[in-house]
Amino acid sequence: MSYLVLARKWRPQTFQDLIGQEHVCRTLQNAIASGRVAHAFLFTGARGVGKTSAARILAKALQCEAGPAAEPCNECPACLEITSGNSVDVIEIDGASNTGVEDIRELRENIKYLPSRCRFKIFIIDEVHMLSTSAFNALLKTLEEPPSHVKFIFATTEPHKVPVTILSRCQRFDFKRIPLPRIVERLRQIVDAEQAAIGDASLTAIARKGDGSMRDSLSTLDQVLAFCGDRVADEEVISLLGVVDRRLLLESSRAVFARDCPACLDIVARVDSFGCNMRHFCQELIDHFRNLAVLKVADNPAEILDLAEGEMKEVREQAGSVTLGDIQRHLAILLKAEGEMAFSGFTRLILEMALIRMCTLVPVVPVDELIERLKVLEGCSAKGTPSPAAREEARPPAPAAHAHPRGSDRNPPRTAAPAATPSGEGWPAFVAFAHGTKKSLGAILDHGRPLRFTAECVEIGFPAGSFQLACLQDADALESLKELAAKFWRSEPVVRLTPINGETRGLPSSLREKKGVEAADRRKKLEESARSNPAVTAALEIFNAEIGEVAEPDNDRDTEDRD
Repeated sequence: MSYLVLARKWRPQTFQDLIGQEHVCRTLQNAIASGRVAHAFLFTGARGVGKTSAARILAKALQCEAGPAAEPCNECPACLEITSGNSVDVIEIDGASNTGVEDIRELRENIKYLPSRCRFKIFIIDEVHMLSTSAFNALLKTLEEPPSHVKFIFATTEPHKVPVTILSRCQRFDFKRIPLPRIVERLRQIVDAEQAAIGDASLTAIARKGDGSMRDSLSTLDQVLAFCGDRVADEEVISLLGVVDRRLLLESSRAVFARDCPACLDIVARVDSFGCNMRHFCQELIDHFRNLAVLKVADNPAEILDLAEGEMKEVREQAGSVTLGDIQRHLAILLKAEGEMAFSGFTRLILEMALIRMCTLVPVVPVDELIERLKVLEGCSAKGTPSPAAREEARPPAPAAHAHPRGSDRNPPRTAAPAATPSGEGWPAFVAFAHGTKKSLGAILDHGRPLRFTAECVEIGFPAGSFQLACLQDADALESLKELAAKFWRSEPVVRLTPINGETRGLPSSLREKKGVEAADRRKKLEESARSNPAVTAALEIFNAEIGEVAEPDNDRDTEDRD
C-alpha cells in the first residue's frame, strides 16, 4: 500500500476536528440545525487553513443518511463516498484548470438533473477566482436562482479577484490563520498517535515554519520524520528547516540589554557559521523585539503573539527587565539596518554595527524625572549653592591667550618692524611679524625651532624630511625669509635652515608646541575649576552624570555681543 502523507491522513473529518475556525463551524452547524442553509457559500482565507476540508465536511453533514446533521456520522455510505472522493452527487471542480465558459456551460447542464443517491447535488469549486470573466458571467443566473436540489461551495485564497456580482450571491466565510499554540497542540496529538518522540521546541519550530497553515505544518512534520525517524532531536530540526534557533534571539536581546558587545558579535558569527541569511535573522530579531514591546503593553498578549507557552514565559521575563522606550529605540535601529541590508552586500557588517549601536545606546531619562531633578537643583541654589546667574557674575575673565586687543603681537602693523631683540625671546614677535607680512610663511615658521635668533644669525630647525623644511629650501621662499629677517632686525643676519634628526630634548620649542602645552594646561585648570564648583558637583550628583567636556568661556565674543 502506498504511503499516505500526514496532511491527508489527518485531514479533518468533522467540524470538531477543524482547528482554529470555530466561528465558521458554529455558524454552519446552527444553519443546518435550523434548516437555514444557503444555496451558495464562499470560503476565503490563506492556504492550508481548512477551506476545502470545511467544504467536504459541510457536504457530508448535508448528505449524511442520519441528517442533515450538525456533525456527519462518517459511517454511512454517503459520508464514506464523500471522504474518499467517489460521490456522484458531490462534484469537486478545480477552478484553476476549468477556467473556460464551456466548462461552466457543462456544469449548468448537469445542474438540471436530480441527485442520484443523496439529497442534494453539491458543487465544490476550489480556487474559484481563477475562472474567466465569461465563465463567471455564465454562472451568474444559475447562482442567483439555482434549483432547490443544488448547493454551491466556492473556495479561494484571493477573494478580491472574485467579481462583486458573484460575492453578493454567496454567504461569505473568512477563515483565519491558525494560531501557533493551536497548531502545536494539534501536532502533539498527531505525533503521539504516530508514536514519534519529538520535543515541544521542535514542534514549535515546525508550526512557525507553517506560518498559520495546518497543511504546511503537517507537510513540514512529514519531512522532519522522514529525515530523523521516530526520534527527533531539536538540533536536527533547526538544521533541516534552516530556521533561526529561538535561543539565539533570546541570547541576542539579553546581550543587548547587558551592553555586552563581544557577546553580540559572537552571536552574529554563530549565525553566519550556521549558514543562516543575515537579513532573515535581522527580521527574526525585529519580530522578537516586537514581541517584547507587545508584552509590555498588551493585557492579553497570547491573543496577539505567535508564541508557544514556554516561549511566552521566557520572553515575558526578559521584557520585565527593560523599559518600553528602550525597546522602541532598539526596534528603530533594527528596522533601519534591515532596510539597508536590501541594498548592500555587507549584510553581516550592517547587523554587527546595529547590535553594537544597540549595546551602546545612552540611557534615556524621562522628562518628568528631569524636571524633578531640576527642581532639586534650584533648591540647592536657593540654600546657598551659587545660582547660574551668580556663577556668571563671578566667572573669572578669559585667559589672556584668547584676548586680542588692538596693537597686540598677534596682528602687528605691517609697515613698522619691532625693535631688535638680542635673543631667542624675540622669536614669537618675528613669527607674528611674518604672519602680518606673508601669512603662508608665518604658518611654516609656526613649526620651526629658533636654534639661534640674533641680529647676526637666524638659525631655524625643522624635522628632517618635513614638508615645512622642503618648502623653505625653495630658492624663492628662502629669499623671502632673508628679506623678512632683514626687515625685522634692520640688518643683514645670516639665515640658516637646519634639519633635526631624532631627539629634540633640550632644543627650543616651536610655537605650535608651546600653544599645545598652554592649551592643555588651560583645559586642565578649567576642568579642576569645574569639578570644584559646588553647583556642578550638585548637578552631577542629581543627574547621576559625568563631565563630558569643559568649554572655555568666550568673554571677547560676549563683549562684542553686548556692544
